[in-house]
Amino acid sequence: MPLCSMEEAIEDLKAGKFVIVVDDEQRENEGDLVMFAEMVTPEAVNFAVTEARGLLCMPIIGERLDELDIPLMIPQNTDVKNQTAFTVSVDYNEGTTTGISAQDRSATVQALIDPEVRADKFSQPGHLFPLRYHPGGVLARAGHTEAIVD
Repeated sequence: MPLCSMEEAIEDLKAGKFVIVVDDEQRENEGDLVMFAEMVTPEAVNFAVTEARGLLCMPIIGERLDELDIPLMIPQNTDVKNQTAFTVSVDYNEGTTTGISAQDRSATVQALIDPEVRADKFSQPGHLFPLRYHPGGVLARAGHTEAIVD
């Protein structure tokens, strides 16, 4: 797959397409399938979990996580190298079933970005893993979470 410019990646994201964010061989040496949260559909979730076969995660700024009472998974991350700020996983509990389906996980993504949705509309643990964005972005932490939010 060819690399593209930031401008091309942003245009693809605006068009509802996935892009892959990659890092250096000396870091995690991996790529994350990324899409704007506003564009996430059940079909996109199904593609991501079927083809990428990893956890379905969502970078979120700390203020929103605090509003929703979504804490870090553990207080002290023992992954010294990467320090990914995993939170407790969540499911949206309005109009969803078990939380695992592509439909339910898509609904959870949409609810997480909806400023009208409050903390009591989520159950913990769930099937979507929010990641806490580090203030200062990639200048403070060179991680996928920060690259995606920035």
